[in-house]
Amino acid sequence: MTDLRTDDFDFELPEELIASRPAERRDDSRMLVINRAEQSITHAAFKDLNSFLSPSDLLVLNNTRVVRSRYFSDDQKIELVRVAKESATLWRCMVRPGKRMKIGREVTVGGITGVVTKIDEEGYRLIQWDKEIDEEKCGQLALPHYMQREAEDADFERYQTVYAQEEGAIAAPTAGLHFTPELLANINHTFLTLHVGVGTFRPVKADFVKDHEMHAEQFALNEQAAQKINGAARVVGVGTTVTRVLEHLASVHNKGALTATQGATDIFLYPPYQPQIVDALLTNFHLPKSTLMMLVSTFAGRELIMEAYRQAVAEQYRFFSYGDCMLIL
Repeated sequence: MTDLRTDDFDFELPEELIASRPAERRDDSRMLVINRAEQSITHAAFKDLNSFLSPSDLLVLNNTRVVRSRYFSDDQKIELVRVAKESATLWRCMVRPGKRMKIGREVTVGGITGVVTKIDEEGYRLIQWDKEIDEEKCGQLALPHYMQREAEDADFERYQTVYAQEEGAIAAPTAGLHFTPELLANINHTFLTLHVGVGTFRPVKADFVKDHEMHAEQFALNEQAAQKINGAARVVGVGTTVTRVLEHLASVHNKGALTATQGATDIFLYPPYQPQIVDALLTNFHLPKSTLMMLVSTFAGRELIMEAYRQAVAEQYRFFSYGDCMLIL
């Protein structure tokens, strides 16, 4: 097989199709449906999801909760995005502008002073604060750059799934944003946790897909969820984050039964990989040339996915985090 190029996953997207705000109701979104057996593409509504599922299907969802990870210095000259909380007073951060944040430099947020103690190989700053920062008061959501706006009060509810529980994500697992408690109550489901990191926004800079280095993210799977997944007739992954965890575990367990586990995964899924545990996928529409475009192509093949995206643009679906979704059966 010819090595896939990053440009093979490019497509034209009119800017007006990027959803900068959510639909009025969570389940108002549209749903493009790919049937792999028939190689067909149809158009539906997310509210109809249950009509595409069987009682023996199991939806697996990511119950991570988005935290306030974006901060500004009191003088508004430094922006920090916390990528990891090593302790209450020791943060690993992306900073901008980096030239102002060398080792030994101080920064003040909410009256609390921090010192840059280290710059790691990825350019992140380790900042030691002299006391805990009031995150509710000082922190903001780090909305994706393509929304081209600051976080608003409404985002603290809508950029969060209704089942979010485990704090730690920088970005939302967006395929789950469509669910309401009422819809979920009528579907067989379980949860795992993967804390979506800043790497989800990183562009692929390598010319060839195989040369891209994937970021690592923390995950956890409990025993109850593991047993439900082991016994499911068909596993429907809700989002790329769920898919990455389960396919990582497939490689670790060598197709054996899953057990409770936690750790980190940097698995990178792209064609011709064939998913081993996840049988069907519900996912949003992703950025051109992104690792997420490559991941969804492992389910339906690059050609069918690119055709689905062409149709989605023609039918004026809403794209990205607050946009519509795709179901691959």
